[in-house]
Amino acid sequence: MIRPVYCIAALLLMVAPVRASGQYRLPSDERVKAILAEQVGPKHAAGVVIGLMEADGSTRILSAGKADNGALVLDGHSVFEIGSITKTFTNAILADMVRKGEVSLDDPVQKYLPSTVKIPTRNGKEITLLDLATASSGLPGMPSNFKPKDPTNPYADYTVAQMYEFLSGYTLTRDIGARYEYSNLGMGLLGHALALKAGKSYDALVEERVLKPLGMKDTKIELTPDLKRRLALGHNPAGTVVANWDLPTLAGAGALRSTVTDMLKYLAANLDSTSKPLGTTLAFTHTSRRPTTSPTLTMGLGWHILKSPGGSVVWHNGGTGGYRTFMGFDLAKRVGVVVLSNSAISVDDIGLHVVDSLVPLTKPPVERKEVAIDAALLSRYEGTYQLTPQLQLMVTVENGSLMIAATGQNKLRGRPYGEKDFFVPEAQAELSFVLGDDGKATQLIFRQPGGQMVAKKVQ
Repeated sequence: MIRPVYCIAALLLMVAPVRASGQYRLPSDERVKAILAEQVGPKHAAGVVIGLMEADGSTRILSAGKADNGALVLDGHSVFEIGSITKTFTNAILADMVRKGEVSLDDPVQKYLPSTVKIPTRNGKEITLLDLATASSGLPGMPSNFKPKDPTNPYADYTVAQMYEFLSGYTLTRDIGARYEYSNLGMGLLGHALALKAGKSYDALVEERVLKPLGMKDTKIELTPDLKRRLALGHNPAGTVVANWDLPTLAGAGALRSTVTDMLKYLAANLDSTSKPLGTTLAFTHTSRRPTTSPTLTMGLGWHILKSPGGSVVWHNGGTGGYRTFMGFDLAKRVGVVVLSNSAISVDDIGLHVVDSLVPLTKPPVERKEVAIDAALLSRYEGTYQLTPQLQLMVTVENGSLMIAATGQNKLRGRPYGEKDFFVPEAQAELSFVLGDDGKATQLIFRQPGGQMVAKKVQ
């Protein structure tokens, strides 16, 4: 579950939209194969499966790369962790419950939690279901008591009791509804509250309200033996297989696994508001309801709505330890795409470019050459940097080299290509440090294919 990347890097190739008989058409198979050839290999250590849906409802599925180190071939039936795309399913449940009169968007989340839990308030206002659904509750991205025993499966041991403890003791730092802040905690809490209201587990609730009505038989939290056999193993950027993630408490934020074939069913229902079942319910989630920190981006219920160069794209991405995913669609053109990858490198640019060809692809990484710098300078970069709510970068100096370790991953050597700039070829990553007045790093800029992020030093 990664923080969304809104800015897409420089133009690689621009292709004019294709129209036939006045109808918008997605790129041809040949063009999509070329995109995958450009992106899988130079950027992605493992593989990608992409599903496209045209305005007439027809679909195509293409793939590139590998599912594992053996004979398993990637196709439309390969299983991936979809990460934060799960958040849109949580909001589909919310929309269904609102439309059936079971809950209201303006209901305080406190209403559906045990009386022993005290959800923080501010200036007399309570956090509502709408605040959680639009990432504007004032709750942080992750709770401060989130301290995984196993960093390779970080959410597995976080309990409901711990979540309740954090919420009951937390003081909001800004007004509710005042600012967008992507929050796995907030969306996990929303899924938890809706499950309590329904009197069943989140797993059972999403099955009943979304998966079963849409015939999504291969979308699960707990995998059957058959789905396990079809699981595409997750890889870090260096190509090493990593553990799958389990999210028992924050399931509504990112616990689902699925296939491109199943996700195309979900895409079809989102594109057709007249479809039965759930068409009108899903359409309810697409309405823009709150601003974000970007002037081109607003929030629906769980969905990001982007004013793209060629129109408007409703989208969400996802990421767990070894997977990156994207789903996006243009309601006006009635086209959409699903991109599932078993590599921890963003596929957002692929998805956005396919839906709207005016959105550029990112270029492959620039080839860097290592230079010599004074080893005495390295100590000023040491520390822990918060990259996402669930991901930290630990920077240390060992034997005259700068070592970087992401949460749950092995240490890798940062190779200098400037006094404050380092590249990590095994992770296809670059880091540039920003220094404070005392000459020590206060933050770093982290770059991988697909975008860049700023990580503040936290210790």
